[in-house]
Amino acid sequence: MYGNQIRPGGFNILPPVVKNLIIINALAFLAYYSFAVSFGIDLNAKLGLHYVGSDKFAPYQFVTYMFMHGGFGHIFFNMFALWMFGNTLENYWGPKRFFIYYFVTGIGAALFYQGVQYIEAQTIIHNLKAIGLGTEQISEIVTLGKYNPAILQSISKTELFKLYSIYNTPTVGASGAVFGLLLAFGMTFPNAVIYLYFAIPIKAKYFVILYGAFELWSGLANNPQDNVAHFAHLGGMLFGFILIKMWQKNSSSWM
Repeated sequence: MYGNQIRPGGFNILPPVVKNLIIINALAFLAYYSFAVSFGIDLNAKLGLHYVGSDKFAPYQFVTYMFMHGGFGHIFFNMFALWMFGNTLENYWGPKRFFIYYFVTGIGAALFYQGVQYIEAQTIIHNLKAIGLGTEQISEIVTLGKYNPAILQSISKTELFKLYSIYNTPTVGASGAVFGLLLAFGMTFPNAVIYLYFAIPIKAKYFVILYGAFELWSGLANNPQDNVAHFAHLGGMLFGFILIKMWQKNSSSWM
């Protein structure tokens, strides 16, 4: 049963699922650097999520990508947000429901982002075929980044780079699930105050709306210099919203 109060037993500042997720992420981050230095192996290339059309894609990456990160700042802010929003939600929901929510939003974020990448890739490939490029020439662009400069008269270098990046750049990070947690926090505790930049107070519901709008704008802007998977963040929020609405519909005790 889930009501509008913290579950009996008090508030645990580091509940079990949040604690273990942080530990696993930290160990994966250490392994990433250790394997790179000791063996020259890039674990992000193997465990990060590759585009489903790439020969580097593997189904297990839908889960493993959530535990890989690109740098200290990346993992620090993701783990800080996981703790900041996750500890309250796990205390409120309990470990089982929190665990389910975290992985549904993380995997959902990946599925949504794969869908966006598919549309982008197929649009560019269609444009390349429209100007007369064959399968072999497109394959060279996708796998090697090689192309005949003459085609730049009909298609932009930005599009070619985008296509190559989709097929060769893995997605890593817990951000999709973290944005799902942010959405859940805003829906569950809408009037809770969050301090933006540790100084500016803003209610959680407005913070979620503003952040979601920013991610949508950033994703649609499609800046080639921006290597953030904004649509993965939105995917985590979307799947989180759907899951919470399902729980609300099926549980008369949800407040």
